[in-house]
Amino acid sequence: MLRTLYGRVFALAASPHAAWWLAAIAFAESSILPIPPDALLVPMALARPARAWRLAMICTVSSVAGGALGYLIGYAVFDRLAAPLLAAYGYHDMFARFQATYARWGVWLILLKGLTPIPYKLVTIASGAAHFNFALFMAASLVTRGARFLMLAGLVRHFGAPLRDFIDRRLALVTAALAAGVVGGIVVLRLL
Repeated sequence: MLRTLYGRVFALAASPHAAWWLAAIAFAESSILPIPPDALLVPMALARPARAWRLAMICTVSSVAGGALGYLIGYAVFDRLAAPLLAAYGYHDMFARFQATYARWGVWLILLKGLTPIPYKLVTIASGAAHFNFALFMAASLVTRGARFLMLAGLVRHFGAPLRDFIDRRLALVTAALAAGVVGGIVVLRLL
């Protein structure tokens, strides 16, 4: 099953509409989708290494635009749905402390978590819920998401064929390592 999915992703990566799919996935991952765009960016860059930088930029711009939607979700929906529940349970003061902490350290949280396998949508929604400065949020998102996707593109450009061979030979190991990274990121997030 994993081989079939891998083959389909590589076929999609080589299709003429691949850049549109990458943009859509990067946008949606920043607010609602659980699939990281790396799952498509890496095979696409491996399929066409000469386009790796362009693909990383598409992924960056789309991810940051999707981050604005995630911010809006946290900003608008949180106030309407979650804030009344927090008040009902007596957590209003705790949330006020969260907002104060986020106002002080938010830019560092955005920069650090944007580089990790922790789902970016958590950062975007939390930034909106905390009413973090939107311009600063967008600037930090552009820096961190750009760094992440450009780093991936650089690695693929540098290690292209050997990397593809490694993934082809050890697909289950690579998939398990990526899943462990996501789970580990979520565990770290819960501990913070």
